[in-house]
Amino acid sequence: MAGAKLPGFVERDVDLGSRNTLALPGRAALYARISAADQLAQLAGQSPARRFVLGGGSNLLLTGDYDGLLLQMAISGRELVGEDSEAWYVRAGAGENWNEFVEWTLDQGWPGLENLALIPGSVGAAPVQNIGAYGIEVSERFHALCACDMRSGETLRFDREQLRFGYRDSLFKQQGWHLDGRLAITEVTFRLPKSWRPITRYADVEAELAARSVDQPDARQIFDAIAAIRRRKLPDPAQLPNAGSFFHNPVVDSASADRLLAEHPGLPRYPQPDGRSKLAAGWLIEHSGWKGRDLGPVGMYEKQALVLVNRGGATGSDVVALMCAVQRDVREQYGVDLTPEPVML
Repeated sequence: MAGAKLPGFVERDVDLGSRNTLALPGRAALYARISAADQLAQLAGQSPARRFVLGGGSNLLLTGDYDGLLLQMAISGRELVGEDSEAWYVRAGAGENWNEFVEWTLDQGWPGLENLALIPGSVGAAPVQNIGAYGIEVSERFHALCACDMRSGETLRFDREQLRFGYRDSLFKQQGWHLDGRLAITEVTFRLPKSWRPITRYADVEAELAARSVDQPDARQIFDAIAAIRRRKLPDPAQLPNAGSFFHNPVVDSASADRLLAEHPGLPRYPQPDGRSKLAAGWLIEHSGWKGRDLGPVGMYEKQALVLVNRGGATGSDVVALMCAVQRDVREQYGVDLTPEPVML
């Protein structure tokens, strides 16, 4: 593509330091801010060069310069596109800020996403990662999405069944489309139930609501409570660069979970529908001695061991070194492998 005539909206040699929430240095050989789907169609099929689709940069570990085309999704728009006796169907552009979109749905009187308050990133990235928090995953509210095939320019539609959602997983990750830029999500439609029921079973949420003297919370009260919890536990990337939860909560077979719980009675364990158990990565990291501990200019946050922070001036190699050290110590002490959440670029 370097020798091809590029559309005017494609820039060359662009600094990415402000485009990832870990504030890691790097430059993109080619960069395009995509504010409309037809821009993708103009670029489709032009290049065998590497491509990467970027949302808010909150799930990215930038390891250095990127020699391909980086597509930053900035498609905006949010609207009610349908309604039936059971649900509202709400569509948003892939570039919409996730938390602002959630808050907007609540302002319209459409509950269902409140437990996903204050999760960083964009709407388009939410189904790829199948983001989840406090008892709900986005797959439970997902209806459909549209994406541009960057080989042909064709618009493809995927429904909930086609996306094969799993824990922090989707068809996009299973096929590697989140890495190779083959498909770029342009819009997502959510199904928000009219028969809404609050999900407040997490101890932190119950305690926060009790502190607010709320016995029967509405969706907005749950949103506010969870946002307050997250603000206390997690650093603001604008003040202390980070990528949110850095590791997946590991899922292990029942025998391994039983063994670990017998050896470590305080280890949080969450039974899964398939008989396996999800373990708390933050607990494992903390009890491996990494909470609040630094390695060079990076460290695991003192208020939440699951969050890796950039204390200032870190590079991608610094982050990788800390990641490997944490993984090694958790594996040695507990026999559990931790998988990082951010995509390495």
